[in-house]
Amino acid sequence: MNNIEQGPKSLNRRKFLKSTVASVAVVGLGGSVLADTASASELDPDWLPHTHNTHNRHNRKFWKNVQKQFVLDKRTTYMNVGTTGSMPRHVLAGFNDNNKAVAKYPWDMDARFGSWPYMSEMVADVAPGFGAEAHEIVLSRNTTDGICSIINGLHFEEGDVILTTHHEHMAATTAMKIAKQRFGVKIVEVQLPVYTGFETVTEEDYVEAFRTALNKNPNVRLIVFSHITYKTGTKLPAKRICELATQYAVPTLVDGAHSIGMLDLDFHDMDCDFYVGSGHKWQCGPGATGILYVRDNARRLNEYWSDRVNPLWIINSSLSHADYLCYQMQYIGNDNYPAKQALVDSCKMWDDIGRARIEKRVLDLSALCKSLLAEALPNAYIFSPNVEALASGLTTFNPFELEEGERLTEFRDRLRNHYGYIIRTTNFKLYKEDSANTYALRISTHLFHDEKDVRGLVNVIKKLYKRMA
Repeated sequence: MNNIEQGPKSLNRRKFLKSTVASVAVVGLGGSVLADTASASELDPDWLPHTHNTHNRHNRKFWKNVQKQFVLDKRTTYMNVGTTGSMPRHVLAGFNDNNKAVAKYPWDMDARFGSWPYMSEMVADVAPGFGAEAHEIVLSRNTTDGICSIINGLHFEEGDVILTTHHEHMAATTAMKIAKQRFGVKIVEVQLPVYTGFETVTEEDYVEAFRTALNKNPNVRLIVFSHITYKTGTKLPAKRICELATQYAVPTLVDGAHSIGMLDLDFHDMDCDFYVGSGHKWQCGPGATGILYVRDNARRLNEYWSDRVNPLWIINSSLSHADYLCYQMQYIGNDNYPAKQALVDSCKMWDDIGRARIEKRVLDLSALCKSLLAEALPNAYIFSPNVEALASGLTTFNPFELEEGERLTEFRDRLRNHYGYIIRTTNFKLYKEDSANTYALRISTHLFHDEKDVRGLVNVIKKLYKRMA
């Protein structure tokens, strides 16, 4: 065997990482080590402080060091993480390095990612951070991939009911429409309570909306809902909705596109049956990555759907003969292993920082954003409740008339082009029977932002509003 062939054989993935990275011992954060494939000159070796001290001075230093790990253009303030995030420096460096290695040694993937089929270690690294077992996690392509794998794989029959809401993403609504056309399934939308800034909403309002719908609709076979609605940024009481569903023996599919990487999630504690999420948004992994959780190999689905011989078909797999469901669902031929490893590296970074700590940071910044907006624009519609139980890192608002979509687009563009703040527009129906859409602007606050970013954005929004009012 020549030297070229011997090269990758010596590059065991874990040994490779240890030999090429500037490893960072994180004292006080579980004693873990961040394997970093960037050069030492790119990273501050002490980017995580050696303390969990929450004193303001130390807290600012902590998050300032976190900010330095992202390569975001400093000429702008990017606040549209709800659309796509930004890979941290070491994740990006590892991703690039792994892509190069695959291109250089395409005959020997084992050298980079362990023994075929490569993802066992990756899944084992990710699962604990989400309160799950490794055999319950699939590293998918994105939220849409996870939703389609479940909804299109379920053994629906004519007359079955899917209970959902009027604020779901097209990834879910499209899959449900296919089930309707294919099997004669009935889709029932729950009218979610929608906050506008001028009324009170509580967790109980959302739970009761689902309870009422369950009582009105026999033969509900599945509940599909967003943990955080991308329309308004409202965080639904997912654990309570899942608890309600178990009382009716109905499985739950939770769209977590905006919660993976934002919230400190525990799938076992939530007790959902399926949870799907994006890797490229708040988790700041690469595109075409995601996480699919299947509770206990879907055994409870067999109990709830006992009248169906095979409730869930594995419709997208190259290992459908395997023993474990998630093992079957994980493998779909040759995959983008560098991307999956980059997602894992990002997840491990989040675990080292502490997901509860990240959630608190995100929600604190979001609460500041909401309160400052309410003060600066007292007559504006603010669709994201500033209530701890219902708040997320998304803030959706409209300072103009509800149907002025073009005006909001101009507002968004001027924020970016004149002031360097990047947010996005969105639209939705306040009430499911509405014939016209409500339009809004949406802000994302994340771990690479700080109070200065939020205050600066709101000050500019106030200034621009006065010019355009």
